[in-house]
Amino acid sequence: MAGNLKDKEAYQRLNFLYQAAHCVLSETPENVELARFYCYTQKTIAKRLVLRQDPSVKRTLCKKCCSLLVPGVTATVRQRRGKRRNCMTVLRCLSCGQSRRFLNNPEHCLWVDKPEAQLENQFKPEQVPFTKSQNEKPDGPVSQKSST
Repeated sequence: MAGNLKDKEAYQRLNFLYQAAHCVLSETPENVELARFYCYTQKTIAKRLVLRQDPSVKRTLCKKCCSLLVPGVTATVRQRRGKRRNCMTVLRCLSCGQSRRFLNNPEHCLWVDKPEAQLENQFKPEQVPFTKSQNEKPDGPVSQKSST
């Protein structure tokens, strides 16, 4: 149980840093460096403690410069038509120029959101010890031969 408490505190800290970065950008959009510092700290904490962040959080962070991607403030958002007539959302960071593309597919479901990804929904093998098949001879004492 102590491990769960540690993870809970770490996730609370990551949540606080993410919200602090949003608050800094909403109050003063010019203060991009402080928000970037918060996001960089959040990313390093998650990496050091080997914690998985939600995909919606990871999508709002620039992989190159760790800045928070807020459309119209620190990023531009465009709708493009990709190969094979697929529509894509292109998110471009205004600080470093890094762009990310996300497929626009309403039927797409992330693996995290699928029921089979949840640990409690996975198949649990029976806890019966391994037994030999019935076709094999037992390793026990050999039966007595009848004399004729």
